[in-house]
Amino acid sequence: MSGHSKWSSIKHKKGALDAKRGKLFTKLSRDLTIAAKSGSDPESNSGLRLAIQKAKDANMPSANIDRAIKKATGIGSENILEEIVYEGYGPGGSAIIVDAITDNKNRTASEVRLAFNRNGGNLGESGVVAWQFKMCGSLRIVDFSGNIDDVQLLAIDSGAEDISIHDNNIEIITDPVLLESVRLNLKNQNISITSMEIIRIADNLLELENHDVLKTIKLLEALDDLDDVSRVQSNIAIPDEILTS
Repeated sequence: MSGHSKWSSIKHKKGALDAKRGKLFTKLSRDLTIAAKSGSDPESNSGLRLAIQKAKDANMPSANIDRAIKKATGIGSENILEEIVYEGYGPGGSAIIVDAITDNKNRTASEVRLAFNRNGGNLGESGVVAWQFKMCGSLRIVDFSGNIDDVQLLAIDSGAEDISIHDNNIEIITDPVLLESVRLNLKNQNISITSMEIIRIADNLLELENHDVLKTIKLLEALDDLDDVSRVQSNIAIPDEILTS
């Protein structure tokens, strides 16, 4: 299972806690607002369609979804949201990319820099690690009870680039352009998708000593907990014993 998939699994475990604290809906709302800036019709805006699907996967109320979309047109909000990407290094030299959505760049930059500094990392300049990652589509199926071989064959036939399986959890990696068509092909075969998103995946994983892996995970969690941060990616390889601990 890839390092990305293992970090996704760690995030999945803490997702319920995020929801209880109200952070998950806040982040999803910002994703919706940013996506809707390119058009409020999900039929013609694939980014918005993806954001809506993610919100529904998290059981976000329709009223919240509609309100977030309206903010893109300036209705119901005085603040302008912007997308910002931060890059830096974690303990042991791991590469980290942070996607943020904010209405105050100074505040967000300060919070991200502080999280890096407090957890053994360093915030870098734009472009220092981005070259180590590529954009991909990700579909996750959690606790699948059917025939995994059938899912693999269908995903491959639909254009999937990679498939990771851990216990009964499946992650399907696609070209971003094919993400929606792969999802529809699975849905048409009554295969329920737990979540889907556009992500960055490292071209090569960095193997570190376990103590540096744990420090890096702590940094990733600190960044992910920031209200303005929508996504955190790293190139660390996470050993199975750390994932199950």
